Amino acid sequence: MGNTVKATQLRPGMVIQHEGQLFTVFSTEHRTPGNKRGSMQTRMKNLRTGAIIDYRFRAEEFVDRAILDEIEFEYLYQEGDDFHFMNTETYEQMQMTRDELGESVYYLIPNTVVKIEFFENKAIGVDLPDTMDLKVVDTEPTLQKATASAVMKQAKLETGLVINVPPFVNNGDTVKVDTSEARYVQRV
Repeated sequence: MGNTVKATQLRPGMVIQHEGQLFTVFSTEHRTPGNKRGSMQTRMKNLRTGAIIDYRFRAEEFVDRAILDEIEFEYLYQEGDDFHFMNTETYEQMQMTRDELGESVYYLIPNTVVKIEFFENKAIGVDLPDTMDLKVVDTEPTLQKATASAVMKQAKLETGLVINVPPFVNNGDTVKVDTSEARYVQRV
């Protein structure tokens, strides 16, 4: 029914099979404590019951990814908590709510083509690209003397996501972000 991914490859929007049930992943946080093995802290929604659970996978654990019907949609725009998509083949439009999308909303910029996963004809998740290029809208200007240090600073991106970036990144820059860890990869 599916394929396996390492827990560290989980990302918001993915649908997995866990303890015999289907879950859609809302948020992921990769934790690597000093001397212990890393883990992936996830918040997931049970598709049958609607219950939200917090679950921690060991980093080296393999997780069964549920392969559902995936249909290509183009993300169009957001209106309040509704996110509008258009089927790239039929041009039919549909929407998903912020609640249904979880943290994958932080990677949706207009005209991005994504695969939306359907379960029993209901849209339940988004298959995001591994990385997304997002524009920095708000970050502290870097002081000249700070450039030598590798101290990261916070930057707010166009989707509302806040990540840590190196000091040389400024407002208006576009950065590549890893969608499984909400992590800065490089300046584009």
